Amino acid sequence: MSRRTAVAAALVAPFLLTVFAAAPAQAHGAPTDPVSRVYACSPDGGSPSGSAACRAAVAANGAPFTAWDNLRVANVNGRDRQTIPDGELCSGGLPAYKGLDLARSDWPSTKLTPGADLTMKYVSTIPHTGTFRLYLTKPGYDRTKPLTWSDLPEQPFAEVKDPALTGGGYRITAKLPSDRTGRQVLYTIWQNSSTADTYYSCSDVVFPAAEKDASAAGDSPSATASPSVTKTPKASAKPAKESPVKASPAGTASHSAAAHAGSTPDSTPVASTADTGPSAPMLAGGAAGLLVLTGGAALALRLRRR
Repeated sequence: MSRRTAVAAALVAPFLLTVFAAAPAQAHGAPTDPVSRVYACSPDGGSPSGSAACRAAVAANGAPFTAWDNLRVANVNGRDRQTIPDGELCSGGLPAYKGLDLARSDWPSTKLTPGADLTMKYVSTIPHTGTFRLYLTKPGYDRTKPLTWSDLPEQPFAEVKDPALTGGGYRITAKLPSDRTGRQVLYTIWQNSSTADTYYSCSDVVFPAAEKDASAAGDSPSATASPSVTKTPKASAKPAKESPVKASPAGTASHSAAAHAGSTPDSTPVASTADTGPSAPMLAGGAAGLLVLTGGAALALRLRRR
């Protein structure tokens, strides 16, 4: 029996060695701060993994992001833009991570400050030598569209070579650009020099102070538009209606009233609009005429009597 066991072990051992050699080494790495999409949406991501964006990513993926530390592509050798297709930067072009490429504005994110110092924690339990290159999407980045290479500057804002692995992760320090606003994507490329692999990750970040300024600026059009809303035809017509009455005694009817009437201003607007009876001058003239007639008749009677 022991002989059979020994024979079986001798036969199986080479097979197991072959499997382990072919299997990818685990726990390579990914950013956890600022949190990357692949880590946030993994079973280890905590509460962010239950977000709507992560649920949609897993559904599009067809499987959970269990191997969140293994998003890597071999033999890229610095030809990232030629190897990884547009719209697939977050997945590295790998079908097993395609859910990370969804164009959404509600990915779990990390708040940052423009121009501040950034310390990225890139978790890894297997040390590798290599270079980290950090990119931040350009100003005006449209988060409703899949991420493309044209959304990223040609040069990274930080490049760090062979940082030390301490406490289970790399700490990468860099100064953030000062001209970003609102939501952006922090794109990290880790090109190994001890292996043939290059790792890719997307971390969604938000600049709250700049986003507040942008929202305030976004509110300004409605504020500036409000005066035009209050300038209704009714409000402008009210002064035009009163102006002929005030202007008529001086005989200078306003231009706005003439434009509103569509004709030359009336030289006697009061008389033309009064319909309640004769005016005071007409009554005074009639009384004077009556006195004249009465006086003339009395004079004629006196002359005839004489």
